[in-house]
Amino acid sequence: MKREKGFILLELIIVLFLMAIILGMSTLLFTNLLPSQKFHATVREVSATIREARSLAQIHGERQYVIIDLDAKQYGIEGRGSRDIPEDISIKIIDPFAGEIIEGKYQLIFHPSGGIEGGTIVLWNSKKAVEIRTDPIGGSVVVK
Repeated sequence: MKREKGFILLELIIVLFLMAIILGMSTLLFTNLLPSQKFHATVREVSATIREARSLAQIHGERQYVIIDLDAKQYGIEGRGSRDIPEDISIKIIDPFAGEIIEGKYQLIFHPSGGIEGGTIVLWNSKKAVEIRTDPIGGSVVVK
């Protein structure tokens, strides 16, 4: 019995079935990674806003304020617009004097000397929590 060169229909169906399974699994993998990437991007944006406010205070020689609206889930440098925090990410402030703050508006104050008045910002979602800490004297921002 002589066999012709080429694929039979069954081989083609098996290959297409395997490709569909692999594509489906990769879609699930990327879907699970998307919320994690959105969370990390939000943390980077909040910490970058804090660093920008510190730099603006030093450059212009006047205080700058980062306003965090915990109720509306927004943050931004006063007078420069605000950004939204995604719905699936929660936020709170741990103030050194007032304790845990979960509602209302909160201000971080940046002095021209580089110092910062304010507490630790805590962001979390269903899988992870991150603290954005500021050094009151040196003005550094640390993400933990």
